[in-house]
Amino acid sequence: MINVKQFYFNDLRECCYILSDETGECVIVDPGISSKSEGERVINYISSNNLKPVKLLCTHGHFDHVMGNSFITDTYGIPTYIHPADKDLLKVAKATCRLFAIEIKDPSTDTIDIKDGDKVTFGNSTLEVISTPGHTWGCVLFYSPEDKICLTGDTLFAGNCGRTDLPEGSNEAMCDSLVNKVAKLLAPDTRIYPGHGPDSTMGEELAHNPYLRKETWLRFNIGI
Repeated sequence: MINVKQFYFNDLRECCYILSDETGECVIVDPGISSKSEGERVINYISSNNLKPVKLLCTHGHFDHVMGNSFITDTYGIPTYIHPADKDLLKVAKATCRLFAIEIKDPSTDTIDIKDGDKVTFGNSTLEVISTPGHTWGCVLFYSPEDKICLTGDTLFAGNCGRTDLPEGSNEAMCDSLVNKVAKLLAPDTRIYPGHGPDSTMGEELAHNPYLRKETWLRFNIGI
């Protein structure tokens, strides 16, 4: 069974997650670590729970989610998994962080590609990769139907969704991802863990989140 540990990191209150199971293996998802003290929180949690990190997973490549990638790879020597459409965002993460007065080491671009339908394993657990372009072209979800959890990155928040007004964003793509994939593929009893803000359930979002409905996106005149 997958255990989920959530951390809030950096000035944008990005959510980093450590997923572990009964084997002690774990994956680190979106390490937005911006300081020594934040890094120590991750190390202390992993050490105190006798965990063995085996993979670093990226829901997407925006700087606030990857600013701690190099810290994790340097500390644990584990491979990074990211959708190839977002790999170029890793190259500009350091420069973008400087705009927020944060100095980081460049995230490694020696990464392993993931795409829609792939399965990422650790210990006895499996996460399904669901491609959800819209916030960026390489956004993905990590979904475990068995454990009824989904890490939704900046695609789906509690009561909201990720912004689409950045160069790598698209209203039309976000509409398609949320309405035709997320709303249809995730079971209502799935607990969602987003890239910012509190967790929720898919049932709650289906009932109250307007961005999971096509009618909302029609107001933006995106031609659907």
